[in-house]
Amino acid sequence: MGRHRAPEPARRAPTRSVPGRIAVATGVTCCLGLIGVAGVGETGRPHVEVREALADRAATEQRASRDFTRAVPPVAAAVPPTPSASPSPTPTRKKAPKKVVRPKHPRPVAGLDQRQMDNAKAIVDVGREMRLPRRALVVAVATAMQESDLYNLASDVLPESFDYPHQGSGSDHDSIGLFQQRPSSGWGTVAEIMRPAYAARAFFTALAEVPGWEEMSVTAAAQAVQVSAFPDAYAKHEQRAATVVAALV
Repeated sequence: MGRHRAPEPARRAPTRSVPGRIAVATGVTCCLGLIGVAGVGETGRPHVEVREALADRAATEQRASRDFTRAVPPVAAAVPPTPSASPSPTPTRKKAPKKVVRPKHPRPVAGLDQRQMDNAKAIVDVGREMRLPRRALVVAVATAMQESDLYNLASDVLPESFDYPHQGSGSDHDSIGLFQQRPSSGWGTVAEIMRPAYAARAFFTALAEVPGWEEMSVTAAAQAVQVSAFPDAYAKHEQRAATVVAALV
């Protein structure tokens, strides 16, 4: 009998690696895992391409790790807040001294009633507005006390005078108002003289034109303006007039 030759086992085809192709397992792998998955050459060593690929991947991961470290910005140093400019202090304004406001109807003094005191105030206000000294105010008030008892009088001889505010009447020719000034003598119109402020201004203007009136007695200064038939009558009113003026200035 011929010998039967035992069938030879089938030979496996030699493993051949394909240059440039690397088998990669799914999921995250490390370098050793890649070596296990990658093909191995006939000599039992990884191909050159595999080693280079592994080296490139390791370098890439190392750079990524360094880049990530650099990507995190360092903690910025705390910058102190810029102090806001403090507002400049507001300059303190000095309060203006309070102006003394005298009542419209001052309290009567020296035995006067309210109407007389109001008329005296009208006289004093004009004198102060004209910046005249206190003595001129006393002369004027004393004169009005003698001439009209400090009432704004109309005249029975001058019916027109009753058309204006008045506080009684007299009958001495056409003499009217606080100072019994006469329109016929050039003191002004009836309407003007019947206004206490106008009558006072007319008196003060005439007094200022008297030479040396400041050194005269009250009665002499008043007489120089009024040319009265009773020149000494003004003296008796000087003290009361001074009291009234003191209450009004």
